[in-house]
Amino acid sequence: MQKLLVLLAIVVAVNSLDNGLAKTPPMGWLQWERYRCIIDCDTYPKQCVSDGLFRRTADIMEADGYLKAGYSYVNIDDCWPEHARTEDGTLVADKKRFPNGIKELADYVHGKGLKLGIYTDFGTLTCGGYPGSIFHMQKDANTFAEWGIDMLKVDGCYSCNNLFHDGYETFGFWLNQTQRPILYSCSWPAYIPKDKPYKEIAKYCNIWRNYGDIQDSWGSVMSIINYNGDHQDEIIPYVSNGAYNDIDMLLIGDYSLSEDQSKTQFAMWSILAAPLFMSADLSSMKDWQKDILLNTEVIAVNQDPMGKMGRRFYKQNNQQNWVRDLADGGMAVAIMSTREDNPVFMSVDFSQLKITTPMHVRDLYQHKDLGVFNGTFKAMVNPSGVVMVKLTKA
Repeated sequence: MQKLLVLLAIVVAVNSLDNGLAKTPPMGWLQWERYRCIIDCDTYPKQCVSDGLFRRTADIMEADGYLKAGYSYVNIDDCWPEHARTEDGTLVADKKRFPNGIKELADYVHGKGLKLGIYTDFGTLTCGGYPGSIFHMQKDANTFAEWGIDMLKVDGCYSCNNLFHDGYETFGFWLNQTQRPILYSCSWPAYIPKDKPYKEIAKYCNIWRNYGDIQDSWGSVMSIINYNGDHQDEIIPYVSNGAYNDIDMLLIGDYSLSEDQSKTQFAMWSILAAPLFMSADLSSMKDWQKDILLNTEVIAVNQDPMGKMGRRFYKQNNQQNWVRDLADGGMAVAIMSTREDNPVFMSVDFSQLKITTPMHVRDLYQHKDLGVFNGTFKAMVNPSGVVMVKLTKA
């Protein structure tokens, strides 16, 4: 530990992360929510965390239009390596599940026009009990670069909170030293219960997790939405091009969310300028699930070049209204119902948005112009559903 602290002290004067990445929120696919840490490939050959899973997913992302829509990363999460490093301290992929190694997998993914992400942990072990990186940051950064990795998630299990600032900064330094553009995803604030140092986090990380893991339930989605609404004044000032608040994976295509709830999650993740990472079996998606994930008008809100996080401006009577300012001068507005039964009319008061002129309204899920409205807009919203519109001056 003493040697680590000396190293951190040497590197602590490093300037902020400047890799030119994540100018808009990254989009892609991530194994964890759907496949977790399934490593028994004999019993679960199609579901285990293995070379085949990521190759099949890359094939579908290219063939079914996900890549064209902007989903460019295929990300390996926890449970991919051997339980022991080599004698010289190098990480090695599980030899049975990744028989050809990670570099060959990266080459395959790159050949599809996609990028490959991978996972490690700042602590002594990963959350799944695999080797962590705290004493191997330089070596691991070089290894990932040699393999052709394009994105790295650094988790925070089995680590010391008081080392996070210098540790995450140092890992970013070593990634920069590789000269390979590797998008840097930090779990730094997720492990800090309060007074999260977003200014510093945004300085050193491309994206950051600020809350606990999402679970496959509507209650989990709502807890994340509410957390970010309740803490928006702390977070919004530090979200910008190259630095985004990662509120975890999309559940669309998994087990729990209805169609309305799926639309709500996708709309809210886009309003919040969050990374869009699917975590589902793409080979079994229903048409309505694909329609949501491939909705170019909602994706355009998420990928708006201004890179500004939206905010909640109304919360009352089982209704939340959210707005995101867009680079073209328009506004994306999500009217969200938290009711459990019955669709009801819900409205947006333009004065709360400091709008004094008539506005043209377009529904981004119906792909339909609704007309010009003055002072207010009203729509029928399904329980746990959303109406997402774009407002532009008439």
